Amino acid sequence: MTKTLDWSQLQSFLAVAEAGSLSRAAPLLGQSQPSLSRQLASLEASVGQALFERHSRGLTLTAAGRALLPAARRMREGAQDLSLAVAAQGQQLAGTVRLTASEIVSAYFLPELLAGLRRQHPEIQLELVASNEVENLLERSADIALRMVRPAQGMLVARKLGDWPLGMFAHRRYLDRMGMPTRDTMADHEWLGYDRSDQMLRGFAAAGFQVGPEFFGLRCDHQVVLWEAVRAGMGIGIGLKALAARDADLVQVLPELEIPPLPLWLTAHRELRDTPRLRLVFDAIALAWGTA
Repeated sequence: MTKTLDWSQLQSFLAVAEAGSLSRAAPLLGQSQPSLSRQLASLEASVGQALFERHSRGLTLTAAGRALLPAARRMREGAQDLSLAVAAQGQQLAGTVRLTASEIVSAYFLPELLAGLRRQHPEIQLELVASNEVENLLERSADIALRMVRPAQGMLVARKLGDWPLGMFAHRRYLDRMGMPTRDTMADHEWLGYDRSDQMLRGFAAAGFQVGPEFFGLRCDHQVVLWEAVRAGMGIGIGLKALAARDADLVQVLPELEIPPLPLWLTAHRELRDTPRLRLVFDAIALAWGTA
């Protein structure tokens, strides 16, 4: 008689197999490492074989683990298809819509729009994931996403909302203290940049300026914090022109240094697009950016 395997244990197996360690997989599943370890031990007891080899750098699959991996992935795909099919049948407006957008978009551009949606449709609850990480719509990490890159997956509906121009900005207080920067005096100024991300380093290099992390007097990967530091007069930072236009004390500097604009894409799974509450939220966001 074939023994039925526990799907939750298989999910744990997949997470660890793809992450390579318990420490990396546990946060993805919202579990503790001891709990995840017990799940794996139970699964190994069920199949009667070790699925992982333990070593100092983490875990690697045994031959039995490698044999189980393709079937477990097919089960995950089947579970995702089932979840999408059930969600697409929900014809009521009442329910939850989960959005994901960057920190800047979530903090400065979505609140007014979402407040209007809630006033008009209080039966719809909204979950907003403010993150610069790309949430996986296919795995239902989010229902609708605002992304700065066009999704490649064919199962997603994607609509371009526009290109957002970028510029370099400083507060008037900073400019009163330090003067207006030029190409020749850039190194004499205080710059605000990212910490772990090398996006700005690559941007400066593309413009012909080779700089290192020490070029930035403040480094922070949280974009809202970095923008507020610009508004506080701490130094020069890069931001959306549409956002800078809201503060009369922010001045664009070095406008001759062109920065490629950021494209903004609105995406959803094509099956979920036919669920009324998701369609309503999707269309409201598109209308707000004038692309409905």
